[in-house]
Amino acid sequence: MATALRAVPESLAPGSKLIEQNEEFRTKFDKYSFAFRHNLVGHPVFELGRLMELAQETQSTRPADLYYDAGTIDVNQRWDKTPRPEFSARDAIQRIEHCGAWIVLKRADKNPEYGMVLKECMAELQEFTGLNLDRVMKIQEVILFVTSPKRVTTYHIDRECSLLLQIQGDKHISIFDRNDREVLSEEEIERFWSVDHNAPRYKTELQHHAMVYELRPGNGVHIPVNCPHWVQNGNDISVSMNVNFQYRDTMRANLYRLNFVLRKMGLQPTPPGTSVAKDKVKSVAVLPLVWAKNLSRGRKPWA
Repeated sequence: MATALRAVPESLAPGSKLIEQNEEFRTKFDKYSFAFRHNLVGHPVFELGRLMELAQETQSTRPADLYYDAGTIDVNQRWDKTPRPEFSARDAIQRIEHCGAWIVLKRADKNPEYGMVLKECMAELQEFTGLNLDRVMKIQEVILFVTSPKRVTTYHIDRECSLLLQIQGDKHISIFDRNDREVLSEEEIERFWSVDHNAPRYKTELQHHAMVYELRPGNGVHIPVNCPHWVQNGNDISVSMNVNFQYRDTMRANLYRLNFVLRKMGLQPTPPGTSVAKDKVKSVAVLPLVWAKNLSRGRKPWA
C-alpha cells in the first residue's frame, strides 16, 4: 500500500518549505547553475520498495515514461547506442547495487503522491523567482532517477529548465555554461533542436570549464535550459528527483532550427539573440517550416 505523502513533511515546523530559499533563485534562475538545500530526505515514497511499485505502475500504464539501461557507460555514450537489459525495471531496482543501472521514471507526478510535491515545489519556485510560471510554462513534471553505484550519466543538454534534488546517496554533477562556445558550439545547439538530441559532445580537455557540484542528501542544483552536464555517481545507490518545465515560447528553438537549415545551405547564420531585427525576420520565415512539420504529424499548423 502506498504511503500518503504530505506536500510539506510533518517533521518540519509550520510554514516550512520543501526548498530552502536563497537569493540566487531571483538572480541566476535559468541563466546560471547554482546550489540550494531542500527538505525531502527521508520520505517513504522515495524508498526503493516504493520506487519498485512506481516502476511497475509506470511500465503497465505509461510504458513510454519508463527508461532504464544497465552496464558500463562512458561520459560520451550516445543514448540511442546504449544496450537495454533483458530484465524488468523492477528487477533492475532489486539488482541496483550491482547491475550498473540507470532508471528514469518520467512524469511521476501523474501519481498523486508526487503530484503534490510538484505543485508545492512550483509554488515555492514562483515565489523565489518572482516569475509568473503558469504564464510561461508549457510542461511541468517530476522525473525520478534511481542509479547504481559508480554509474555515469552521459554528457547532454536538455530542453527543460530543472531543479535536481538529491534524496539518497551522493554524486558529482559537472555543469557547463551554455554560452561558452568552446564547450557548446552553435552547430551543436542547432543539431540538438533540429535532428539529434545527442549532438553535443563532451570535450575532456574542457572539463575545467565546468562548475562541479557535490550532491548529498538534502542538496540540490539548478540546471538552466541547454546547459551541458554529466553526472558521476558515488559509491552508494542514488535516488534523486528532477523538477522541471518547458517554456511555452518556442521562438528560440525555431530560430536554431532555421539556422540549421541555413548552415546546410552553406551560409553562416547569425546566432539567436545577436540581432533583434534578424531574429524577427527569421521568426516569420520559420513559420512555414513549423507549419509543414505540424501538418506532417497530423496537428494544426499553428499547434
